[in-house]
Amino acid sequence: MKRGELYLVSLASKNDVKRQRVYVVVSRQAAIDSTYSTVICAPIYTSFEGLSTQVELGIESGLKHASAIRCDELISIRKSQLTEYIGALSNKKINELDYALLIALGIEA
Repeated sequence: MKRGELYLVSLASKNDVKRQRVYVVVSRQAAIDSTYSTVICAPIYTSFEGLSTQVELGIESGLKHASAIRCDELISIRKSQLTEYIGALSNKKINELDYALLIALGIEA
């Protein structure tokens, strides 16, 4: 498992109408490689509102539709749930993700 990889995950959430959603792993690689049982992920939605905390994605990332990562909705997911690999972000998209995370978390670069 690596930072920037996309996985289809089944989560039972009353706040999400979809039974499955694609998530991107955003934890630092040291945390991913550690014995921690969870990693921090951001959900991917097919809608894009143009917010600076969103990263546009296309089918080149392994998705079926144009979509967007939502960095304002971070969630901790058990590593054992990240089994259905979809694809991975390019270096350019990881840089965009880093910037969107800075904004979402209020960190000045």
